[in-house]
Amino acid sequence: MSATHQKTPARIHIVGKKNSGKTTLVCELVAELVGRGIRVATVKHTHHHHELDTPGKDSHKHRESGAVAVGILSPRMTALFVPTDSAESGDGRYVRFETQFADCDLIMVEGDLHSRATRLEVWRSAVSERPYAASDPDITAVISDDSASLYEGQDGIQVPIWPRTGVAEIADRILTLAKIGTCAD
Repeated sequence: MSATHQKTPARIHIVGKKNSGKTTLVCELVAELVGRGIRVATVKHTHHHHELDTPGKDSHKHRESGAVAVGILSPRMTALFVPTDSAESGDGRYVRFETQFADCDLIMVEGDLHSRATRLEVWRSAVSERPYAASDPDITAVISDDSASLYEGQDGIQVPIWPRTGVAEIADRILTLAKIGTCAD
């Protein structure tokens, strides 16, 4: 199966508290979707101010010298370091990824709770008492391995609760949300 092309890739965010299982779910979903012929790109969002390049390396020296953007090209990988424009905020920060990942069907972002794009929350009772969705009705759904202790309507939760157990079912729902169809090769 191969995905139908879109001009701008759909974007879905997997959000949740630290240690809720976001990375594990993203990796499982990427494997499932790629296995179906969907071209997936991922972005890891962080609110920390990390230096992503290595100080002292040539690429870092180029940036320190004033280069607007610095790329690294090796036989196996390409990296691009572009400073974040302080005028870019909210979902506008993702426009650069949309053009870089134009040949993809889906951009899956791990994190960025404040995005206005489709957000799916991973929640575990062992990690937090209440999901973000209890106070944020714009979250599309909660994915939980503890759905027995969580239900729609409880504590202000007005979004569906999806069981964490079925990655294929979650992938089906993501494809529906992202309006990504498949066709035979």
